[in-house]
Amino acid sequence: VSDLRPRALPGSFDVSRSMFDLRSPPHRFMKRYDSFSSVPSSTSSRKDSQGSNRSLDTITLSGDERDFGRLNVKLCYVSSVEQIWITVLHCKDLSWPSSCGENPRIYVKGILTLPKPVHFKSSAKEGCDDIEFMETFVFAIKLQSLQAVRLVFKIQTQTPRKKTIGECSLALRELSSEESSHWLDISPPSK
Repeated sequence: VSDLRPRALPGSFDVSRSMFDLRSPPHRFMKRYDSFSSVPSSTSSRKDSQGSNRSLDTITLSGDERDFGRLNVKLCYVSSVEQIWITVLHCKDLSWPSSCGENPRIYVKGILTLPKPVHFKSSAKEGCDDIEFMETFVFAIKLQSLQAVRLVFKIQTQTPRKKTIGECSLALRELSSEESSHWLDISPPSK
């Protein structure tokens, strides 16, 4: 997991869009942290539609309520260079239709819902209980433009054919230079 808050950004940063694989050697303005410092446990508790915590052992899940998994992302806005940093970390407990096979190739497609939408996607990984992406996407966009839009994530299979198996989204009203971590509940794709 990486802390993307800029400590010493280069003076001129002319890359408007780039992708870093955080498993490679750290870049000069990234710092590594071990997993103990990544996500406070309070952010990952499950809530029902009324917002209260319920034990999943005590309820029976119908087809629409069953767990589709969770996506962990980190966001940061670097105001000095007007860039949003989006890091796709993990996809946990993901479920997919049996028609996709036992271990389909899975990737995350992101969309910033601006008037002219900005699209990006992670590399494809083999489907499992905890898919680790660890990929960062950087876009040069003014903060005022971002605060009125949503960041939508579509979880898609690459094999046997391209298919959206789940989605989640996040409003960017609270975007700031303080890095924030989010666990998003994945829901079935909208029709």
